[in-house]
Amino acid sequence: MSAFQPDIQENDIFKQSPELLSTLLKDQTLSTEDNQVNIFWATNNYTDLGTGYQYADPITIESITGINGNVIKPRAIKSREMQQQRSREMAEVFTPSWICNKQNNLIDNAWFGRKNVFNTEVDPPNGPHSWIPAKGTITFPENKTWHDYIHENRLEITCGEAPFLVSRYDTVTGEPIPTGLRIGLLDRKLRIVGENTQTSDEWLKAARAAYTSTYGYEWQGDNLFLAREALLYTFIDYYKAKFNQEPPLGPLRHIACIISWNIWQMDGMKGVIPDSCRNIRKTVRGLFDTSETVLECEGCRKNNIHKHNGIYCKIKDWSNDEVVTFISLLEKK
Repeated sequence: MSAFQPDIQENDIFKQSPELLSTLLKDQTLSTEDNQVNIFWATNNYTDLGTGYQYADPITIESITGINGNVIKPRAIKSREMQQQRSREMAEVFTPSWICNKQNNLIDNAWFGRKNVFNTEVDPPNGPHSWIPAKGTITFPENKTWHDYIHENRLEITCGEAPFLVSRYDTVTGEPIPTGLRIGLLDRKLRIVGENTQTSDEWLKAARAAYTSTYGYEWQGDNLFLAREALLYTFIDYYKAKFNQEPPLGPLRHIACIISWNIWQMDGMKGVIPDSCRNIRKTVRGLFDTSETVLECEGCRKNNIHKHNGIYCKIKDWSNDEVVTFISLLEKK
């Protein structure tokens, strides 16, 4: 087991603001104005803990705070047995930060039209792999601005703890990564925000734009919650690095709301809340008898993402201030 100890504690979040923690647990697809529904565990790894920790149970504040404050752990400090079990059952394999960096660099190489924009990769024959952050202020092509960059939509599919979006620690080794060395897609946006704003109001406005254009989805509830926490604490980290103080609670709550919309729980193959598709029993009455027919979900039967009878996930289109289903963004065939 890794010696890494996470610096995010649910009890600390709750002490700062119960509302903040509640927002990080919210499932925006199922919730209404009058009733909050939380994301659910969607894993059997916690069933031994009893009531409230079964596969279909929602993750509640009570289940992860108080004496339960250390229930959810990053993969790096989960037991080796649990890591292997999750790899077998859910194909969960986390990507080292240096590989995340390489792939994120490919995105930026294409966007900027040049290499080594944010860092230079270091790949010695015998390892270890690393990178050297670019010095100075990032410059932009003639036809693009820093505003264009932070508004670019970015999505991490099956995001786990979201290592491609934020890199507070290496998800494989658990080693913390200082702010100046981080390589996530959102990290890069926040670096740009810091380099191009002066006042707190300017920074907060630009950071909000960076968050509203950054998305990710995940099946397992504990991973999803860890990803949401990581995005929230990344906001705190960069604000403190810029202004040497904690961000105000109001903007922090607003960012938590954005995160709860943009980092959501979904079966990525179906576009629905995990396990929400169902078989429908239909009674057929004949002249002399009655029989029962089981109708399988058409989307599952035909492998058609647009035909499922499960609950299609909703996300927020912040630029148009409207709620849409994720699958509405996919081209129908």
